[in-house]
Amino acid sequence: MTTTATGSRVLPHPAREEIRLEAVLHALSDPMRLRIVRDLARDEDELSCSYFDLPVTKSTTTHHFRVLREAGVIRQVYRGTAKMNGLRRDDLDALFPGLLDALLDAAARQADRLGTGADV
Repeated sequence: MTTTATGSRVLPHPAREEIRLEAVLHALSDPMRLRIVRDLARDEDELSCSYFDLPVTKSTTTHHFRVLREAGVIRQVYRGTAKMNGLRRDDLDALFPGLLDALLDAAARQADRLGTGADV
């Protein structure tokens, strides 16, 4: 387990070799978490937690980010008072080539089919 620290705030992240397929698939099985990952993949830059306007409580949003981070799907770091989120695309692509792109493509097709646009 590696940690990312800024000041005294440390967030645990699995090292690349610790990321498990089952954890990644579980993390991406929730519509809100998949929505977060789709936004991160589309932007290709770090986004603050406040960027995401999810139709859930703040504590539930925090839970979703924690599940994604602990599964190794995203990396979270503090920049000042903001918690920034970035997709761990390099790690995921190295471990599971094509998986992330296939899931993102399938999610986009589903959103189009259901007429939900960016919402999953």
